[in-house]
Amino acid sequence: MLSYPSSLIPGGGRVREDGRVEVNLDSKACRAVAELIGTSPAEVDHPLGPPPPYEEVQPIGTQQLLGIRFNIVIQVVGSRGDVQPFIALGKELQKHGHRIRLATHDIFATFVRNSGLEFYPIGGNPAELMAYMVKNPGLIPQLHSLRAGDVQKKREMVAEMLDGCWRSCIADDPVTKTPFVAEAIIANPPSFAHIHCAQALGIPLHLMFTMPWSSTRAFPHPLANLKYSDTSQEMANYFSYGIVEWLTWQGLGDVINSWRSKLDLEPVPATEGPMLTQTLKIPFTYCWSPALMAKPADWPAHVDVCGFFFRDAPDYKPPQSLDAFLQNGPPPVYIGFGSIVIEDPKKFTAIILDAVRSLGVRAIISRGWSKLGGEPSESIYYIDDCPHEWLFQHVCAVVHHGGAGTTACGLRNGRPTAIIPFFGDQPFWGNLVAVSGAGPKPIPYRDVTTTKLAEVIEFCLQPQIQHAAQTIASRMQYEDGVKTAVDSFHRNLPLDKMRCDLLPNRSAAWTCKTPSLRLSKLAAQILVEHLRVDRKALQFYETNPVVIENRRWDPVTGATSAAIGTGTDMVKSTADIFLKPYQEYQDLRRGRPRSGDRPDDNAYIPPAPRSLSTPPPDTLTQQPPDITSNPSTFHTTSTIATASAKSIGRVLTTYFKGTMVDIPLATAEGLRAVPRLYGEDVKEHKPVKDWKSGMVVGCTSFSQGMVDGLTGIVMQPYRGAKEEGALGAVKGLAKGTVGGAASLGSGLR
Repeated sequence: MLSYPSSLIPGGGRVREDGRVEVNLDSKACRAVAELIGTSPAEVDHPLGPPPPYEEVQPIGTQQLLGIRFNIVIQVVGSRGDVQPFIALGKELQKHGHRIRLATHDIFATFVRNSGLEFYPIGGNPAELMAYMVKNPGLIPQLHSLRAGDVQKKREMVAEMLDGCWRSCIADDPVTKTPFVAEAIIANPPSFAHIHCAQALGIPLHLMFTMPWSSTRAFPHPLANLKYSDTSQEMANYFSYGIVEWLTWQGLGDVINSWRSKLDLEPVPATEGPMLTQTLKIPFTYCWSPALMAKPADWPAHVDVCGFFFRDAPDYKPPQSLDAFLQNGPPPVYIGFGSIVIEDPKKFTAIILDAVRSLGVRAIISRGWSKLGGEPSESIYYIDDCPHEWLFQHVCAVVHHGGAGTTACGLRNGRPTAIIPFFGDQPFWGNLVAVSGAGPKPIPYRDVTTTKLAEVIEFCLQPQIQHAAQTIASRMQYEDGVKTAVDSFHRNLPLDKMRCDLLPNRSAAWTCKTPSLRLSKLAAQILVEHLRVDRKALQFYETNPVVIENRRWDPVTGATSAAIGTGTDMVKSTADIFLKPYQEYQDLRRGRPRSGDRPDDNAYIPPAPRSLSTPPPDTLTQQPPDITSNPSTFHTTSTIATASAKSIGRVLTTYFKGTMVDIPLATAEGLRAVPRLYGEDVKEHKPVKDWKSGMVVGCTSFSQGMVDGLTGIVMQPYRGAKEEGALGAVKGLAKGTVGGAASLGSGLR
């Protein structure tokens, strides 16, 4: 098992023209962001120890799981290599009886359906995304992309995919028309919609990724080049994650919040959006081998490292020409770049051919999405789609772009690996392979020459490199990443809250007060049909409520920002009186459902009582035809009028909510947070979801504020005197006075 070598932790940085993020932690902007990110006492006071020993995630007990089945949507944005591991995950989840829908780009429909999973298209063109990322490898776009309008096109594509991800949670199967409403979500972070869909439906979310996305002091964010002098290396690593997230949110936050408004969700504050999944402690599973990189010691229990995701080896019979090529000479070198779209494929093909010929080795070259190719020869074979699981057993080394799936497959087969990274996590994997000894240091795509490519291929053919690759393969054979990830998913589910009280193998969707029951859709339908429960007594049940709180830092900025937010919302609602009707009209003209459409009432509300002699239709899982495909004049007029009326109502509700709730609450929260300004901990309260929970939190905050205010005036001087003598007592008195006044003020409000 490897620790974290210095080659993965750049200590400074020159500015490079590769599109990566130059994180200068000495700048005022980065320092301001670092202050907002903050650190916990555990992260500051305790040194980062060695990584914990790898252990398989303990599977959830059979009695606890008890055959409960869920509708699970897996949302994936990326290339085929990003999608393939989730197919393996979906197949394993199916073995547990879950219904699995994989939602990704339209181009992968056949690939997903042929694997036996349900498919839902979310839009977006991965080929265009790959081409854009090759030209702009990091978060900061190049100037020529800005001039060409590429950035705006990608923002529009993200908006399209957000809509698609929401529909994937609630829409019928596009082929079979079988109704579907998600009861849990699994997603990779670039899908962006995940946490917002989970909040709208009140269901569990589990993130899974091949690239480090959780803040750690062990190594920096894979997209960040660190530059610092006054900050420790560990803290620089930690802050790099938050800063990259902030930059991402600055580019897409307005797109996401605009889409959230269609779901009737409040905008996410700019201070909360970047680190939202970490703040909410969303379960996270990383699918790489602990033999390559162990779980950092400062990652919490809800973050797991489970191993690579491998699908079952497909039944593949090679074409006669490929079989003959493999039989007629020594094992060749594999060279391929999968879904990467290279700007000049002819030039790159020439570099590959010259390098191979200079070494006198044989090679299999994958055409990929870049359509690499030329005339085949006795030493060169061009291949189209071929399972890596089979092919890598017949080659001596692999040269590729550094996709996580391709890297995993090469190492699993004990093949030395040379990586030519283009963007994203590819440099990260190249460095990991180099540190493990199974390959050379990565060569960035733009630096590749015939000589450099020949050198890395020759490096891979050395006996000690082949031995290192075989050693990693022997470690990986004991890992089962897919099964471990499924166990992690089950372990992090709030099963006690999700189970139907009457049908324990189904997820609860309704709650009934008299009698007090959590009911699945089927149980609710049966009770309503048999007149045991009034359908009006049923309320929608959130199995995993997601509450996004706007944390305040002090009373002045808290009250000011709340007042500005109220004013902005009122102006927007006033404008929507005229804009919303136009938007509704445009949507109706296009004949497409609005992205904010929630599951049809019939998918949630049981039918009214009817004769028991007539077989009841399954109206809990059926939806009527889309009425927007050919709207009548009356429907169009009523929809437009309703949109305008809702906007008028929002102006009034926004005003009263702002003046009566938001501004006073922000002031109270700011007062409560004052002790944090001088390093004291502030007790967190439970989330406020309605007036009842608000009353409980208010009473608790009042009592705690009174107690903390009075005791702080006495205890702070005592603690200060104990630590620093008379000077400490004076400091403590000042802290106690300020903190006491703030706590008392917060409690009284």
